[in-house]
Amino acid sequence: MKKGFVFEEIGPEEKASSDNGQVIKPGILSRSKNNKLNKMIFFYLISLLTLVFLMILLGGLTRLTDSGLSITEWKPLTGVIPPLNVTSWLNEFLKYSETSEFKLQNINMSLEEFKVIYYWEWAHRQLGRLIGLVWFLGFFLFLVWYKISASWRTRFLILGVLIGVQGFLGWWMVSSGLENMMVDVASYRLAVHLTTAFTIFGLIFWYTLKSSRTEADLIQSQRYSNKKLMILISGLLYLLYIQIFLGGLVAGIDAGTSYTDWPLMGGEVFPSLAFEFQPIWINFLESEALVQFNHRVVGYIIAILTFYIWLKSRYLGNKKLRVFYTLTLIAIFLQILLGIITVRYASPWQLAIVHQFGAIVLISIVLKSRFETMFPSFQSVRG
Repeated sequence: MKKGFVFEEIGPEEKASSDNGQVIKPGILSRSKNNKLNKMIFFYLISLLTLVFLMILLGGLTRLTDSGLSITEWKPLTGVIPPLNVTSWLNEFLKYSETSEFKLQNINMSLEEFKVIYYWEWAHRQLGRLIGLVWFLGFFLFLVWYKISASWRTRFLILGVLIGVQGFLGWWMVSSGLENMMVDVASYRLAVHLTTAFTIFGLIFWYTLKSSRTEADLIQSQRYSNKKLMILISGLLYLLYIQIFLGGLVAGIDAGTSYTDWPLMGGEVFPSLAFEFQPIWINFLESEALVQFNHRVVGYIIAILTFYIWLKSRYLGNKKLRVFYTLTLIAIFLQILLGIITVRYASPWQLAIVHQFGAIVLISIVLKSRFETMFPSFQSVRG
C-alpha cells in the first residue's frame, strides 16, 4: 500500500513529482473539497454569530425598557403569533395586570403602553426561535448532504444544546419575576442568562475563526504557539466572563444607579453598606454596594493583567500578534472608561446598552488575540 500524507507543502491544485517519477497529490487536509466545505461552515457560523449578537443587544434593550415580564406564559410553539385582535390584547393585558410589577409600578399603564413592552419581549423571543431554527437547518444540511467531520458534528451539537438550554434559562429568569411580590427578575438568574448568551457568542466566534483557516494551516501554525501568553490571555478571557456575570448582577438590581461617584463609592473606599443583609452570602447577589464594588474591583484586576500581557507581547517577533494585543489593551481601557461614565450618569439606558455592546466587541477582540496566539499567522521576514 502506498503511504498517504495528511498535507503537503504544495497548493491544493498543484502537483509535484517524487524522485521515482510518482505524482504526489495534495493531502487530505489540503484538498479543495475540504476547503469549500470550510467556507460553507464559515458563512453558516457568521449567520449564527450575527443573530446571537443581535439577540444580546435586544435582550439588553428588553431589560432596560422593563419589558421582560410583559408575557407571562411560555409557549414555545403557539407563542409565535402575537395578539391579532382587541380581545386577544385585552386577555394578555389582563394576565399582566395580575403581576406584582403591574400592581406596584405600572398600575396606571394603558393598553397602548402595554403593547410597546409586549412587542419588545415578543421580538426577543422570536429572535431566539429564529436562532434555534437556523442552527437546526444548518446542522441538518451539513449532517445529511455534506458529511461533516466528527469534530464539527460535536461542535454543532454543543451549540445546539447551549441554545436549547438558553431558551429554558430565559423562562427560568422570567418566571422569577412573576412570583410573590417580585417586580423584577432574580438578579442571579439574569446574570446566568447573560453569561450563557456570551458563552454561546464566544463559542460561535471561536468556531468561526477556526473555519476561516484550513486544517493543514491550523496544524502547522499551532507548532509555533506561545504557551506562556496562551495561559495569560486565557486567564484574561475567564476573568472577562466573571465580569460579565457580575455585570448581570449589577443590572439585575439596578446597582449602577446607587453609587454614582468614582473612584470612591458614597465617599468611601469600601462601602459601609456592603454587608447589610443576612445571611452574609446573599450580599454577593443582592447588595447594591457589594455587587457594584466587586464589579469595579474585577475591572481593575482585568486592567492590570491586560497591561502586563501587553508588556509581554512587546517582545514578540510576530507583528500581527503585537497589533492584536495592542487592540486588546485599547479595548479594555475604553470599556472601563465607558463603565465609569455610565455609573457617573446613573446608568441611563443609552449608555448602558453601549456598555453592553462594548462587552461584545471586547470579548471578540480577546478571542481573536487568543486565537492568533494559539495559531499564529505566518509572516514574511522581508524587511
